[in-house]
Amino acid sequence: MSPDRAAARKRNSPAGLYNDAPFDPARGEPARIVTTLSFSHLRKAYATTVAVDDLSFDVRAGEIFGLLGPNGAGKTTLIRMLMDIMVPDAGSIALDGAPLQAAARDRIGYLPEERGLYRREKVIDMMIYFGMLKGLEARAARESAALWLARVDLQGVEKRRVDELSKGMQQKVQIAAALMHDPDLIVLDEPFSGLDPVNAVLVKEILRERRSRGSLVILSTHQMPMVEELCDRVAMIDRGRLVLYGDLEEIRLRHGDAAVLVDARDDVRTLPLVARHEPRGRLDRIVLKEGVRPRDFMELLVGRGIAVEHFEVARAPLEEIFVRLVRAGRDAA
Repeated sequence: MSPDRAAARKRNSPAGLYNDAPFDPARGEPARIVTTLSFSHLRKAYATTVAVDDLSFDVRAGEIFGLLGPNGAGKTTLIRMLMDIMVPDAGSIALDGAPLQAAARDRIGYLPEERGLYRREKVIDMMIYFGMLKGLEARAARESAALWLARVDLQGVEKRRVDELSKGMQQKVQIAAALMHDPDLIVLDEPFSGLDPVNAVLVKEILRERRSRGSLVILSTHQMPMVEELCDRVAMIDRGRLVLYGDLEEIRLRHGDAAVLVDARDDVRTLPLVARHEPRGRLDRIVLKEGVRPRDFMELLVGRGIAVEHFEVARAPLEEIFVRLVRAGRDAA
């Protein structure tokens, strides 16, 4: 899309959707809010392969929503339909109950998994171009690019070529470019790829800031610890179908094993209520037999006079739930 076409979209877009003044990420101004993004009965097939099969779920403003699934599950196809890169064979995508139109897609900040940067261009020139594609005037795009480069700790790289930057620095440039037009909707596909722990923390801070401003954030990643730390709700897709959807904590309670973390002076791993155990440093993660509650296990320890230094209910790891459901679905197929 040319900058002229983006400017035309700006003129024809709802009032207040664009602002020539750049958003300052340090000020945390109120977002222009959308309420719900709805995927309804989406289907997409390639010849005999169904990539997305009757998929329906909602994503709400003010949350970080995890989009999960194994390789080839249909996540990328779903995102490409959202971005209008692909057209669904059936079904619809709606924003606040209305069909998602071209102008509304300019409210989306999109970070693809693959690099989408012009490697031989200067960072600032490339970011100004991206900002203008999203409807910003050149001056506002330059100012916003500088603000966002500072926000991701990349001051001083404006005049460097993209191919002179490290992989992690390129990833941060791409994140800054995805957010520089102050989008209401943010779609990030593997945003932590190539980032060291310090920069991963930085990106997590940015995502939390956007959530607190009321933005709608979709996070697609295979890094389950990031999902557990950041996401409010999740949807898991396998073979194009929705296999898990809802509040993250409720999913843990519904699908996870009853388990406790214990540090006891005596060996508790062979007690009759224990299904299996896993070492966790100085602690043991004790998975209880079906129907056994953590309080039942504590009563057993007290009844046997076992001294306990540490006892807590263990949350089920999302990765464990993920693997179990994928394997169960494929065994049943």
